[in-house]
Amino acid sequence: MISAVQVRSGIAQAMQQWRDAGWAQRVALLALLVLPAMVVATPVNLLPFGCLLLLSSVLGIGTLWRRPLPWPLLAPLLLLTVLQVGLGVLSLWQADVPLRELDNLVRFLVVPWTACWVYALRLPQRLLWSGAVVGLLASLLVAMLQVLGGAVRAEAWTNAIVLADVAVVLLVLVICCRPPARLLTVLLAVLATALLVMLTGSRGVWPAMAMVLLLAVLSGDRGSWRRRFAVLAVAATLLAGALVASPDLREQVRLDELAQDWQRLQRGDVDSSAGARYERLHVAWQAFKAQPWQGVGLGQFDTAMQRLPVCRQASEDLHRCHLEHAHNDLAEWAATRGIPGIIGLLAVYGIPLLLFARLWWQAGRPQQGPALAGIGVVVVYVVCGLTQSMFAHQITAGLYACLVGVLAGLGQLARQDRLQEQAANGSLSAASWPGR
Repeated sequence: MISAVQVRSGIAQAMQQWRDAGWAQRVALLALLVLPAMVVATPVNLLPFGCLLLLSSVLGIGTLWRRPLPWPLLAPLLLLTVLQVGLGVLSLWQADVPLRELDNLVRFLVVPWTACWVYALRLPQRLLWSGAVVGLLASLLVAMLQVLGGAVRAEAWTNAIVLADVAVVLLVLVICCRPPARLLTVLLAVLATALLVMLTGSRGVWPAMAMVLLLAVLSGDRGSWRRRFAVLAVAATLLAGALVASPDLREQVRLDELAQDWQRLQRGDVDSSAGARYERLHVAWQAFKAQPWQGVGLGQFDTAMQRLPVCRQASEDLHRCHLEHAHNDLAEWAATRGIPGIIGLLAVYGIPLLLFARLWWQAGRPQQGPALAGIGVVVVYVVCGLTQSMFAHQITAGLYACLVGVLAGLGQLARQDRLQEQAANGSLSAASWPGR
């Protein structure tokens, strides 16, 4: 339980840090707060963060120059950026597609930038946690207002699937970046995220949600694992009971529709949500086999869909023929860019995952912290990418690039704090040793 004393202490600490900071760090502190707070809860998405990032970088350019990010961390981030942009340019050249298709991949330029920015200005992870809490609650409020207003599925200012995916990513930040004695906030965040995902009607995000709940059980003090597991088990039981008892809730979550889609798919009817995904996997495989080293071109998946007879009929304008992407990361990257696309996808997830795993190990394998949050973010994107093209949307692509850089910088700061703590403890031990 959070006491009033703890709340006042946290507010006092934040105010003191604000007073002690220079203008560059003040703007940076605000930027770190609005990154998760406004990403889907407002129509401006990541624009405020981008503006504040640029302004604080200009104001603190001297600090960024004097405190460079260590090369062992900067090098893999630069490699990730060069690979994504370079392979994207290669696809543009091979398939002769418009330059605007490179838009989402260019966002990877902020990965090394944000890492250097966080590290040089010594930004605290507490604000990332606070922003994630605010972002979840604000997004839930918007979703409830939309559904109560008659919307079939909550979408906020994006679409239902992206809203659900981002909500689970924010939950990772709430769990892993929380200050001490914030378990009640984590439980409330879990319930808020589950309700928000229900309101979106997104089904593909539930496996990622389950993995994040497992992370919530395993993170924190080892002595309270059983208690956290019992609380989450009770919450899951209540949720399952509500789904069984309420037809309206099942309709909102679209469980009955999933069963109907499966029956239609068994009859060969793919004109449904699940059927369209199955059809697009088949189209992606055919496109990859036809052009394994090039694909149909970056952002041109609908070109592959036109090979289907039903999509070539001029008299029909079927929605499933114009979804613009494959609703699966591997299918999308392989069909549009061939083998170079598969290499790019392995890099986009593999490089950050290895980087965060190394930071987590070097920090002493903590049960929470920025490195573990980075691992959680990557895993959520991988799982959500089974039913969604995560980098075909500006919000999810931009958020991933920003969080990889921010969490890498925070992870390096946490690692250095641990090394300094070990050095201080070693000095104290040496000073107290008899005969010294």
